[in-house]
Amino acid sequence: MLNNIGLPGLILIAVVVLVLFGRGKISSLMGEVGKGITSFKKGISDGTAEIENEKAASAKDVTPEGEKDKA
Repeated sequence: MLNNIGLPGLILIAVVVLVLFGRGKISSLMGEVGKGITSFKKGISDGTAEIENEKAASAKDVTPEGEKDKA
């Protein structure tokens, strides 16, 4: 059913939404969506960094005692 919308249908939907909600409301809504996406990306990168730090902290040195002196 939604495969036949096309460009004129999308433009009509956009105009109806603009008329119903107004430009200011849509602008503020898109701003909030942008902040949410930014926050999500920051959370993902922080989580990845935390996992990497835990892996690095739990890693142990397995170099034999005789080899440590040569470095």
